[in-house]
Amino acid sequence: MTFLPDVVLEPIVRMALAEDLGRAGDVTTLATVDPDLEVHWVLRARSAGILAGLDAATLTLRLIDPAAVLQPHLKEGAVLAAGDVIATLHGKAQSLLMAERVMLNFLGPLSGIASLTARYVEAVKGTNAKITCTRKTTPGLRALQKKAVRLGGGSNHRFGLDDAILIKDNHVAAAGGIVPALTRAKAYGGHLLPIEVEVDSLNQLEEALPFAPTCIMLDNFTLADLRTAVARVAGAVTLEASGGVSLSTVADIAATGVDYISVGALTHSAPCLDLGLDEA
Repeated sequence: MTFLPDVVLEPIVRMALAEDLGRAGDVTTLATVDPDLEVHWVLRARSAGILAGLDAATLTLRLIDPAAVLQPHLKEGAVLAAGDVIATLHGKAQSLLMAERVMLNFLGPLSGIASLTARYVEAVKGTNAKITCTRKTTPGLRALQKKAVRLGGGSNHRFGLDDAILIKDNHVAAAGGIVPALTRAKAYGGHLLPIEVEVDSLNQLEEALPFAPTCIMLDNFTLADLRTAVARVAGAVTLEASGGVSLSTVADIAATGVDYISVGALTHSAPCLDLGLDEA
């Protein structure tokens, strides 16, 4: 998951470029910049964090101008300090100006996701808990955002509705309870389809355990109830804590002994990392 082939990246990058270039292209650059002018730029970190999105940025420039060169000095996943030079760029000024904003629109937010993930991972260091993301991603960017989570040291939850059965509270309500929901799920899924069920009480946990699901999500449990659940399960089922997770609470949640902690904020609320393109 730390590599995405162009067949995955290219539709995303092409959509972003088409959105930005519109019907007439970069009219400002075309109107003001000599088409023969060549420039040297550097991509620089303006704040500390973790680098992500360099593959999308590189492809962005290549699609604008195959002759333009982006020479990376750091790899994705690198720890950045303010002032670090990430890459040097050379090519027609018009090409670099047309690509600049889309490149940074990939690099900044994705590096922000990786950086925030790294902070959560650091906060649970010394425990067995792993930090994982959710499906709360920007439409069309899930593959890139989940890759950024991995670059920050986190793990990925399911990628879509088709790679695992995840029975949430509304599924439980619609099915008539934990038992009928899991009964139907077991009958539907094959031996290779994981089943996770969300429970919101210790009583629901007890209902779910006889079905031996792949994972049980403990939603908005108190710390005391998380500890009770961990002791009750005793490693028989993977346990995921969810809800009410923040940088100020995640260490205490991890200390209860849960296996995974899912954090929607990794992808829906990560601040953009400050990166910039400047003249060399």
